[in-house]
Amino acid sequence: MKPVVFEPFRIKMVEPIRLSTEDQRAAFLKAAHYNPFLLRSDDVLIDLLTDSGTSAMSSEQWAAMMRGDESYAGARSWERFEAEVKDLTGMPHILPTHQGRAAERLLYGHLGGRGKVFISNTHFDTTRANIEFSGAEAIDLPVAVGLDPQALDAFKGNLDVEALERTVAEKGAANVAAVILTVTNNSGGGQPVSMGNAKAVQAVCRRHGIPFVLDACRIAENAWFIRDREPGYADRGYRSIAQEMFGLADAATMSAKKDALVNMGGFLTLRDDRLADEITQLLIITEGYTTYGGLSGRDMEAVTQGLKEVFDPDYLDYRITSTRYLGDHLMALGVPIMRPVGGHAVYVDARGLYPHIPVDQYPGQALVCELYRIGGVRCVEVGSVMFGKYDAAGALIPAAMDLVRLAIPRRVYTQSHIDHVVQSFGRVVKERDHAKGYRITKEPRFLRHFTARFEPV
Repeated sequence: MKPVVFEPFRIKMVEPIRLSTEDQRAAFLKAAHYNPFLLRSDDVLIDLLTDSGTSAMSSEQWAAMMRGDESYAGARSWERFEAEVKDLTGMPHILPTHQGRAAERLLYGHLGGRGKVFISNTHFDTTRANIEFSGAEAIDLPVAVGLDPQALDAFKGNLDVEALERTVAEKGAANVAAVILTVTNNSGGGQPVSMGNAKAVQAVCRRHGIPFVLDACRIAENAWFIRDREPGYADRGYRSIAQEMFGLADAATMSAKKDALVNMGGFLTLRDDRLADEITQLLIITEGYTTYGGLSGRDMEAVTQGLKEVFDPDYLDYRITSTRYLGDHLMALGVPIMRPVGGHAVYVDARGLYPHIPVDQYPGQALVCELYRIGGVRCVEVGSVMFGKYDAAGALIPAAMDLVRLAIPRRVYTQSHIDHVVQSFGRVVKERDHAKGYRITKEPRFLRHFTARFEPV
């Protein structure tokens, strides 16, 4: 008998879930134009849309919020926040932002522009949008094994270092604005990045004088995988591993809404004095003064406490094990998923589940709609809706993979909630041959998956 997934916490407050029927959910889905982002949260039973900002905060975090100093400048809450982030990242310049995409906008908007190139293991949606909005080009260079959902490899989130060398030579080092390593690799199925890969990427950047940036929103979860899978780290603490990885980078962005276990917050950290001075002016113009940025004092207190709690071994063991629990049970049903299971989410291979749905009819969108209709489970497509483009003739250039992400909020759902998700997938598998594709009826220029409208084909 396998060990029970044991939540290392007690429930102190509850929030009701409003139950609904399948017929009601079909009507809700139609009213939302078949886009789960447009559903009302009250109409969702289990919300796996994102793990960003959806964590349940601890009693210590709520207690810390009560001492929030809301002074405009030089608040005590800022001093505690700054000290914690400096200790974790080892970087001298800390710029608080309201969330990760604001940090991206500050850094990539400043470094980017027409003719510039950013290279990553895989850019996530807001990262790519901030880069492309500046006029720059975003290039993904994941390792080849990372594009095979069924392949088993310890670090499928790695960046292809040989391809990086070739791309730098092709584009010219002076035109490469930065190399970004996202840990874990969210768009690549939540797969971890090895310390060896981070060191190899840093070495290329050093040789060519290119800034090396860490997107660190899930760095604690990534540290768990390094300790578990990479030789030489089995006896290291998770925070120490994270500090080593931060130490390789010239800058880092972090959405604190993930591994800092809060509902709002983020930061940008920098080593270069001149760059920090220039971006600080943008921070003041767009986010707020340097000692609060886009955050209240109580937000900074919650982030500070969360950055301590997230490296607790019991918490991280529970986090990774509970995510694997969902993945193992879906595989037992015959659901094709990205293997091995990552840290924050299970990614379903929608093309593998629905081989009869053409890629230009968005099999991932079909799955998110079916899962909501059947079980009231909300999730998100990470494929050709999110990352697809059009050629000159208007034909779809599909994404490398059509995945559906089941992102698990931290410290929110119990095992019985996850069992309901598994049970819902049982119906999805049973009815898979009857699933239909979708077409887009309305879309914006950037980040279309948030607001696009669909209809069944």
